[in-house]
Amino acid sequence: MAKKKAFALRINEDMLKAIEKWASDEFRSTNGQIEWMLMQSLKANKRQPKKKEPPAN
Repeated sequence: MAKKKAFALRINEDMLKAIEKWASDEFRSTNGQIEWMLMQSLKANKRQPKKKEPPAN
């Protein structure tokens, strides 16, 4: 699993409410919904992060 980094996000209150509702409808946390939305956008634009190879033992 990729390491997660915390950061502050300033977002319009109405937009956040819409995301919270969508997250609830999809049985996700708000954070999980935002991550999912960002990944969908990255994939749609062919900019998703490369998968790292596991270290050889």
